[in-house]
Amino acid sequence: MGLLALIAWCGLVRAGSIEIITSTDHAAPGLDRAMVRAIFAVRLREWPDGVPVRVFVLPDGDPLHVEFCREQLGTFPYVLRASWDRLVYTGTGIAPEVVANEKEMRRRVAMTRGAIGYVSVPDRAPGAGDPHTQARPVPAAMDSR
Repeated sequence: MGLLALIAWCGLVRAGSIEIITSTDHAAPGLDRAMVRAIFAVRLREWPDGVPVRVFVLPDGDPLHVEFCREQLGTFPYVLRASWDRLVYTGTGIAPEVVANEKEMRRRVAMTRGAIGYVSVPDRAPGAGDPHTQARPVPAAMDSR
C-alpha cells in the first residue's frame, strides 16, 4: 500500500490558526475536541485501534504552544505542565515529548508510530501539507466549554 493510500485527509477542520497532525500509520476517525483534550492531558493513552499515543509538544513558553493550550485545550500551559509533572512524579504516566520547533514537530510526528502534535496553519492550498503526516484539525462544534 503506497504512502498516499495511507493518508486519509478527512476534510481539513481547522480551529483558529492551529492544525493537529498525526502520523499516518493508523486511522483515528472521530478526532474531536474532547479526544484531543484527553490525549494532551494524557488521559487517553491509546488510539481506538490500540496503538499507543505518542504526544509531541512545543516548549511551554512557545507562543504557538500557549495558543494551542488556550484555543484547543481551554487551559494554560502551566496548568498542563503541572498535570504532566504530577503524572511523572506519581509514576502513573509520562509527560509528552518536547520538541524545539515546528519543523522538528512535523519530522518527529511523521516518523513516530501513533504520534500526535500540532503546528501553525501556513497560508497554502488545502491538501498541500506534509505527505508524511495527517492533518487532523478539530471541529469547533464539538467544543464542550
